[in-house]
Amino acid sequence: MCIGAGGVYLPALCVLSQDWFWRCFTISNRELQINDDIRDRELRVIGPDGEQLGIMSASQALDKAAERNLDLVKISPQAKPPVCKIMDYGKYRFEQSKREKEARKNQRTIELKEIRLGLNIDVHDFNTKLAQAERFIKEGNKIKVSIRFRGRELGHPEIGHEVMRKFSDACAGFANVEKPSKLEGRNMLMFLAPKPTK
Repeated sequence: MCIGAGGVYLPALCVLSQDWFWRCFTISNRELQINDDIRDRELRVIGPDGEQLGIMSASQALDKAAERNLDLVKISPQAKPPVCKIMDYGKYRFEQSKREKEARKNQRTIELKEIRLGLNIDVHDFNTKLAQAERFIKEGNKIKVSIRFRGRELGHPEIGHEVMRKFSDACAGFANVEKPSKLEGRNMLMFLAPKPTK
């Protein structure tokens, strides 16, 4: 008897010469039925090299898999009759997890970077923030542009909107305004995103 993850019984019957033995797999995600879990009356069976072995009973298919010291895996349960393939399930799971790991490695996560502007920002600081924004956008990130209002500045939100408009116009060559400038409490926020590639 073999116990897998979470106390699940996971047998796979195989033949090696005249001796019977159990192969065990610890599978956390059991989306595919394998070996003795397959209880259909008729199955369309595909060999390990992709050759069609025809329609047969589950016990005949299991015997064919056992002769090759491989597993019977149901790959298309909705088909009539269901399609099963004879394969090395352990090797299949290993290659699948390797592919998933590679795909995760190649995924690019988009970060939200923040750039703070002031109501009385001078030309040099403005250009520095603009260069910073361009670098963030070229790296594939989104930008949150913020202005913090202090004291009496809150009475002149139009100045903040004008600074935001100038900044978004200056970024127009490489970024789109995702959310226009809006006053939230003492902060005015605007969101920029990379231009879609053609």
